[in-house]
Amino acid sequence: MIRRAWYAAKSWFSQTWVDIKESTDAGLLGGARFLGLLYGPIDRRLRIDEALRKMLGYRLDPHVGWRQMFGGITYVLFMILVVTGVLMALYYRPSVQEAYPSTQHIVSNVSFGWLIRDLHVWSASLIVVAVLAHMARVLLEAAYKPPRETNWTIGLLLLGVILAFGATGYLLPWDQWAYWTVTEVLVAISGFPLVGGLIADTLMGDVIVSGATLSRFFSIHVIVLPWVSLALLSYHFTLVRRRGIAPPVHVEEQSVGRRRRGAPNPQQHQSADDGSQQGVRFFPTHLLRSLSVTVLVLAIAVTLAVLYPRPFGPPANPLVVPHELVSTWVPVDVSLALLRYLGIWGFIVFTLLGVSLVLLPLFDRGPERRIRKRPVVAVLGLLFFGGFVVLWLVGRGIGSLPPSEGIGQEARQERVVPGERAAPLPRVGPARPAVPSDSAAGERGNTP
Repeated sequence: MIRRAWYAAKSWFSQTWVDIKESTDAGLLGGARFLGLLYGPIDRRLRIDEALRKMLGYRLDPHVGWRQMFGGITYVLFMILVVTGVLMALYYRPSVQEAYPSTQHIVSNVSFGWLIRDLHVWSASLIVVAVLAHMARVLLEAAYKPPRETNWTIGLLLLGVILAFGATGYLLPWDQWAYWTVTEVLVAISGFPLVGGLIADTLMGDVIVSGATLSRFFSIHVIVLPWVSLALLSYHFTLVRRRGIAPPVHVEEQSVGRRRRGAPNPQQHQSADDGSQQGVRFFPTHLLRSLSVTVLVLAIAVTLAVLYPRPFGPPANPLVVPHELVSTWVPVDVSLALLRYLGIWGFIVFTLLGVSLVLLPLFDRGPERRIRKRPVVAVLGLLFFGGFVVLWLVGRGIGSLPPSEGIGQEARQERVVPGERAAPLPRVGPARPAVPSDSAAGERGNTP
């Protein structure tokens, strides 16, 4: 009887699985494709299991290997930031009174909260290094040239989104270091010609960094930027699959030589279902390579989080200028080095230098890809990427310094206006009935 029940259950499960495979659209594989677990095109004419086998057998270009790992590292770090950020958002409270205590609660009372927070902090710095390394490789190999110029622009926009994520999240701990660092950077942004003042005022929402600023930074950090990054990442991955991964310079030169001689190109990849053995199989070769990089990146981030946790400053106080500002994010080191040694105009010029990279595909459209034959691009890349590294090292060497002179005095002058009181905020919700005074109660008691 038990054997009969076992065969009946097995037959039922087998038939259910067959029904699921026959009735499920293969388009559902798009989720795994977006996460990088699959790569090839989805054949919607097939059943989902057959489409999956076809995608696993897809072959990438032969030149795809470890040199493209920085793009994958950036994506892995982004997913770490998403997961740890969601976990911290369950406990964080974005208000002046509760931001600092809630952060302390995450670190002290929540199980593994300290690890989640420090993993988030370190991943925010590592992702900046990874995306800059990825962009430096693309610039070095001229992979931004047609037909991939749109993907270069999307990559620069993603760099801006990553920096915006870090900048808005930097204030959320609401300690003295974060408060006065954001104050100094916003003062620098207000010095930008034409639009600087408008941007700074919009971000602050007040005459100084206050609860309004914290609320706006939190909203941008957890609502606006995730949707923007999702749209840009989807478009970026779509273009990578459609245009392919740019080959190294020597591979492309060999391919051009073969085309001129009329010889077949052995570097061109084909689908797995045509019997060709050219290219790198996505499964298991490329997928195992990607998983190895994922494990390595996660191990490095966890090790840094355990050995070098982010310190805390005192709670934020707009009326007390701290004696030191301890940086906990790589772009903050760069920004402070620019502001302390080159001033606001140095900060502006370096920012404009980074923005000018978006114009590269418009002016460098020739077929030449070797960097030594593109001197203008080489100088521009050296100024930006090399300058970033130098400024980072200089910023780390500055050590713990107080904010720039004059910022604390300006904040105190704008914060307190003698003899003037702010208007009270309107009451929210139903008004509570007034409590009668003793005299009023006595009068009602004497009334017949």
